[in-house]
Amino acid sequence: MSIKDIAHKIQEWRRYRASVRELSQLTDRELHDLGLNRAEIEYVAKKASHF
Repeated sequence: MSIKDIAHKIQEWRRYRASVRELSQLTDRELHDLGLNRAEIEYVAKKASHF
């Protein structure tokens, strides 16, 4: 694994954590408006960040 690959994985992980943090701050009502529930936050964040 090259340095470039490692840097890319770190970048993906940071995007994943930022997404989880942002979605976790939403209320249940706001999540519902997006068609999500709390149990789906990590799945959606992983899918969005390609982590």
